[in-house]
Amino acid sequence: MSLQIVNIVEDHSAISMIYWVTINLFILLSIRVFTTPGNSRSKHVYPYICGLFFLTFANPVSNGGSNGTVVDPIDELLQLDDDQLLEEIQRATFKYFWDFAHPASGMARERNTSGDLVTSGGSGFGVMAILVGIHRNFITREEGLARLQKIVGFLASADRFHGAWSHWINGNSGKVIPFSARDDGGDLVETAFLLQGLLTARAFFDGDNTEETLLRENITDLWEEVDWNWYRKQVNQVLTWHWSPNYGFDINLPIRGWNETMITYVLGIASPTHTLPSSMYDKGWASNNYENNRTFYGYKLEVGNDTGGPLFFTHYSFLGFDPRNKRDDYANYFFQGRNQTLVNRAWCMDNPKGFTGYGPNCWGLTASDDPQGYKAHAPNSGADNGTITPSAALGSTPYTPEESIGAARHFLDTYREEVWGPMGFYDAFNPSQNWYADSYLAIDQGPIICMIENHRSGLLWDYFMRNPEINNAMEKIGFRTDSSLTAVHDRVEDQLKVYPNPTSGDFTIDYSNQAPEHLKVFDRSGKEVMMEAFNGPSHINVSLNRELKEGIYYLVIKNSGFFITKKLMLSPR
Repeated sequence: MSLQIVNIVEDHSAISMIYWVTINLFILLSIRVFTTPGNSRSKHVYPYICGLFFLTFANPVSNGGSNGTVVDPIDELLQLDDDQLLEEIQRATFKYFWDFAHPASGMARERNTSGDLVTSGGSGFGVMAILVGIHRNFITREEGLARLQKIVGFLASADRFHGAWSHWINGNSGKVIPFSARDDGGDLVETAFLLQGLLTARAFFDGDNTEETLLRENITDLWEEVDWNWYRKQVNQVLTWHWSPNYGFDINLPIRGWNETMITYVLGIASPTHTLPSSMYDKGWASNNYENNRTFYGYKLEVGNDTGGPLFFTHYSFLGFDPRNKRDDYANYFFQGRNQTLVNRAWCMDNPKGFTGYGPNCWGLTASDDPQGYKAHAPNSGADNGTITPSAALGSTPYTPEESIGAARHFLDTYREEVWGPMGFYDAFNPSQNWYADSYLAIDQGPIICMIENHRSGLLWDYFMRNPEINNAMEKIGFRTDSSLTAVHDRVEDQLKVYPNPTSGDFTIDYSNQAPEHLKVFDRSGKEVMMEAFNGPSHINVSLNRELKEGIYYLVIKNSGFFITKKLMLSPR
């Protein structure tokens, strides 16, 4: 027996979704959601957990009339200005960490099908999301404080291994859930992600009342109990990712960069009780072919592998740690994040594997679900299989705001409810294989809400960097002020001119240093609508195809030495 419910209204969000819901009344095990009434194939099936309905609905009557016309919620989103759109993306994403948090512990579930399995690192991201929720008035300060008290109390009683938490924890009991066969103990990297969030919260809750004072003290206790030196076997110059009471250091995975783990060394060197030698930053973190200093698609990568790797490298350690206006002996990490993001986007525009959808506004390769399971998608990698992950572009919003917001609008406008659901963007999609995830992951939702906020206000960067231990560690490591704008502005794309713009169809490409060899033109949907090859002057006249309609187009101009994108407005002819 089932009951169909239509036109349910729920007011958690100003921008909501319309769904038709079938609920089994005999044994309530799941909620089956349809994108259209009478659709024979359900789009998403959610487990019914602890009485939580975390779906959102919209009133089907338009704001301006009484004729029952449905207002499409995606169209409502697209009509917002950029800042309003970012806030609505944050509002929806916040629900993952607030409405869908584990009811007993307040921790973030690993994914939307995880039940009692919660994640330590993802919960660190969730702690920061709660601070964003307070700042944006999604919840009150008192509500956020109560949730943080619950989380911190749970963490104090949960299994710890020389102060470090396991990757996965049972949200009811606090007992370790093994991540793999021998990974049943402490995970230092996940612990670092968690502490990044907790230290940000310690600085945020700065009131002199009893409740906030006690929260700060409890967070300090957890922070000071992590034995960072244990995870270098007391004497080694490199940290080890795991330790198990049953298997010791058998996994033996060293923590070296360039990847997502830089915050682990920063926190270990910052620790007031189990301080790592500052020399470990160079001899451990930066010891494995760390420097690069080569250029890809016109963008220099100071560190890391060629083409940079998945974009979560530039997100996880920088949700709290502010990379702006500073550098160590190797890189300015804001410029590294920007350029790695632009290389990632350029790879998708170049699209050497010919995947469907890739283009100027459809880009973003990082670790996520995909049609075959879960992969760390990256440029110039076998793991690049046509899967786009919204967290990649949106987590890079501070580095590439125009490109990231353009991607968000494109995802919504082109793929609509296939990629947008009750808790924001679903994890990933692959148009080449007609595959669209219905999953949410804490470690992908976290960078979306947190990095958007760092772009909008710098909130999390500001509060994390207020911790005195962090500034002390930066001085020990050798971070210094870097106000140079070279990595951002000294690029060939600033020297190439396209004019007139807007144009009625004819325009000129002018680049005095090198002659362009190829031009591709994409429409707003990412469809390639024109391609030309050149062999000659650096001053080139181009005529757009007469059948192209007025609107925005994207030019991709390249040769062996550069790869440049320009936005072009085609006016009525």
